[in-house]
Amino acid sequence: MDFSGQTGRVIENPAEARSAALEEGHAWRKRSKRMNILETQSPLHPSSLSTVIHRTQHWFHGRISREESRRIVKQQGLVGGLFLLRDSQSNPKAFVLTLCHHQKIKNVQILPCEDDRQTFFRLDDGNTKFSDLIQLVDFYQLHKGVLPCRLKHHCIGVAL
Repeated sequence: MDFSGQTGRVIENPAEARSAALEEGHAWRKRSKRMNILETQSPLHPSSLSTVIHRTQHWFHGRISREESRRIVKQQGLVGGLFLLRDSQSNPKAFVLTLCHHQKIKNVQILPCEDDRQTFFRLDDGNTKFSDLIQLVDFYQLHKGVLPCRLKHHCIGVAL
């Protein structure tokens, strides 16, 4: 689709579609750079949003202890690929992925890293970086990467 004019149109020529996509990509980068200059102090700035957006997800359990995360995973059946994310207790800027694999519970620290004044999250040595935890979870649901297995089922927070 081409939305550059007053009305949108379907682009059928593959070469023209590729050209329009590249042009829009360059325009987006320019707009994005202008927005960064204007919004660096805003609480809704994209980099600020990427550090809190995960709190709306069912798999995020907030500030719970390692023991509590283990209890929740056990309570929900020790199924391979069962997982939850929580705030790290040892590193206030990090998070922890609690994961069940072969009926054993593993905890993997998710570390923030900065690159060009933008925060990314990683599980490995920085080879695979994600702009937010939602992208990280989505990726590891499709690929096991450095994990012992893919993330398959999230633990549901049950209020007792």
